[in-house]
Amino acid sequence: MNSVDNVAKVLRLFTPDRSVLSVTEVSQLLALPKSSSSRLLKGMAEAGLLAVTELGAGYSVGNLIFETSRRHRAHSTLSVAADEALAQIVKATGHTGYIAMLDCIEVLGLRMRPGSKPLRVVTSPGDRLPAFCSSTGRAMLARLDDEAVRALYPTPWQPPSPNAPQTIDDLFAALATVREKGWSQATDEILPGVESIAVCVDDRESGERVALCISYSAAMISANEKSRIVTLLMRAGCEIGMKFDDEHWAAPRFAAFSAPSWNEAA
Repeated sequence: MNSVDNVAKVLRLFTPDRSVLSVTEVSQLLALPKSSSSRLLKGMAEAGLLAVTELGAGYSVGNLIFETSRRHRAHSTLSVAADEALAQIVKATGHTGYIAMLDCIEVLGLRMRPGSKPLRVVTSPGDRLPAFCSSTGRAMLARLDDEAVRALYPTPWQPPSPNAPQTIDDLFAALATVREKGWSQATDEILPGVESIAVCVDDRESGERVALCISYSAAMISANEKSRIVTLLMRAGCEIGMKFDDEHWAAPRFAAFSAPSWNEAA
């Protein structure tokens, strides 16, 4: 299991700003001996998980990761349904949309639909964001009870901005609001000037959980346009949630969003 854990740790080291890893970097970042890091990276490359860069300076993500990711997306009926709904909302609003999943305390981008408005692409599929200070992250964390959330955050975090939750109690308060309203909002928390709204849907049978998100410039949106985005996302959440037996969306307070259907409103 230690080998499997180390493979996972290496893969998590890749970020938008770190697309290539050297033996020395892995050794330092994971506190492993250079000899162990070298064997680990070589073995991952032989298995197709990594690829040696052209100049041999390090390792990049291998084709097997992309192939597996494509297969997952192709067979994930929930994410497909969410993506189809998101495409309609993006077309109706012109704002960029995302589908994401929760991976421990991070949000992993699965799909992106570029909008037609000036703020088109903020993050790309495969990018990771802290869950506690993103709309998608809080939309999904809100499905957990407070004790489960506390277990995910045993130590204090470093907030990326004054607008992000500063403490675990701040996060609990934000999640309580999400549970009541059914949607999550993040404003100027990770990226300056960017606001986003998200809803979460579950597949009761498979246990899969994803969030749908619309992102836009906080300074360039009217109250009416924001309200429309909330309505479209909530109607999409209701429609998808009912299809996948997500009990959250069966709550009486969300009944108003089940008719007319979200795509008619779009």
